[in-house]
Amino acid sequence: MAIEKIFPMTQAGKEKLEQELEYLKSVKRKEVVERIKIARSFGDLSENSEYDSAKEEQAFVEGRITTLENMIRNAKIITEDDMNSDTVSLGKSVTFVELPDGDEETYTIVGSAEADPFEGKISNDSPIAKSLLGHKIGQEVTVQTPGGEMRVKITKIS
Repeated sequence: MAIEKIFPMTQAGKEKLEQELEYLKSVKRKEVVERIKIARSFGDLSENSEYDSAKEEQAFVEGRITTLENMIRNAKIITEDDMNSDTVSLGKSVTFVELPDGDEETYTIVGSAEADPFEGKISNDSPIAKSLLGHKIGQEVTVQTPGGEMRVKITKIS
């Protein structure tokens, strides 16, 4: 039997996934089935783009439901107790300055299930997070990025 991947996440992150799952199951699934019914009524399915589109959306929705159920089932909630207060770890926000004279940037390191770069939440699997994990305030760290490496100094962990 394959070993299931564990998805570390905050309680809020798990709740957000549960809300999306509930929406997909209670609303979206019904909408897609209705679209398929309507498209079927147009007749010939071989040249029915509405039908094809609805079936593709159904496959996507069902796939997403399966993914969410798996992530929720294998969620490991990160609590304050799991975190060392002065070390960069999952669930923490870390502020750093790019050396020698870069801007200050702050990211929250979350499990891959919760990652949302537009909200400043980066996956613990990302190059930046991997480089910063385990380090402390004041430490200088080399971060591997797709554009090469950069040096940063950690200024705050919360």
